[in-house]
Amino acid sequence: MWQAEVRVDLDAIRDNVARLCAGTSAEVLVAVKADGYGHGMVPAARAAVAGGATWLGVATLDEALELRRAGIEARVLSWLIAPGLPLHEGITAGIDLSAATPGLIDELVAAARRAGEPARVHLKLDTGLSRGGAVPAEWPALFEAAAKAQAGGDVEIVGVWSHLACADVPGHESIDRQLAAFADGLTLAKQYGLTPHYRHIANSAATLTRPDAHFDLVRVGIAAYGLSPIPGETYGLRPAMTARARVTMTKRVPAGQGVSYGLTYHTARETTLALVPLGYGDGVPRHASSTGPVRIGDTTARIAGRVCMDQVMVDVGDAPVMVGDVATLFGPGDDGGPTADDWAAATGTINYEIVTRFGSSRVPRVYTGEIL
Repeated sequence: MWQAEVRVDLDAIRDNVARLCAGTSAEVLVAVKADGYGHGMVPAARAAVAGGATWLGVATLDEALELRRAGIEARVLSWLIAPGLPLHEGITAGIDLSAATPGLIDELVAAARRAGEPARVHLKLDTGLSRGGAVPAEWPALFEAAAKAQAGGDVEIVGVWSHLACADVPGHESIDRQLAAFADGLTLAKQYGLTPHYRHIANSAATLTRPDAHFDLVRVGIAAYGLSPIPGETYGLRPAMTARARVTMTKRVPAGQGVSYGLTYHTARETTLALVPLGYGDGVPRHASSTGPVRIGDTTARIAGRVCMDQVMVDVGDAPVMVGDVATLFGPGDDGGPTADDWAAATGTINYEIVTRFGSSRVPRVYTGEIL
């Protein structure tokens, strides 16, 4: 008998990726960073490959090496590289690495010589997000260093890439501006003799709404897990994660009863409270206090009072809730129950954060699907 669990439908991930692959002529990279957005990095990676993804994307070198240790052979791009990392291990494992500075190119050259084989490199350009990547004034120095390293046989410039800031707002003027800047960067790279096979800038939102941004490779993240990056649109995607627990206690309380820490919530009338054993220690946002929706049986109610570390109370009114009933915080919403989008709306955040939070070791992930 289980108490609380996160269920992950691997077939949903596979089918979402297959749908995304069918919508583009570019190759598809699925981001499995942050433990697969809370879904489990290795199982999510296998489901993504089964759906047609030819690339996997991670933030850190450690994540990339973990994929290789799990026996996953798909192309892997790791893009958040701090100085001093054992880059030779990534090169030996066949991992593509991102670089945005001449200094990192130098490190990759040294690592390639230690590994005894060229480093596969994607040059990152900042086209307006102002996060990672070289700004336009730095592009000549970056391209010059990359071209020199490639001519020396120490690196292979596989890709040039960037990241969109506002693709989740279709029609935002920054999208065209960034695409124009990216085109300028590609033109300049060619002048330095760099002709990368992979040009990529599209994230999930651009993959779904801007086919002109697909180039040779698209990078999908949240969409692979069945959640839309654009509020109000589903694009036929199916959410893969369900977070649920069993009710461990019910109690009848009078009107005006304060509930949970700080007694910030008071019952409007005589009602039943149900205790659900999931709290912020398991991934439930504390901002869901008195707002987070929970489905128990045929009733969708709200968390009553503050979210605790290990549990929440739910005010179910006169609904016939019993100990052992399943309380679903979010899932695909097939039964009219809440989704991760509903939780995001209730807590003032995005669906990405909701699912990524649920990585606690004490709440087991249970995988379902044919590809297990």
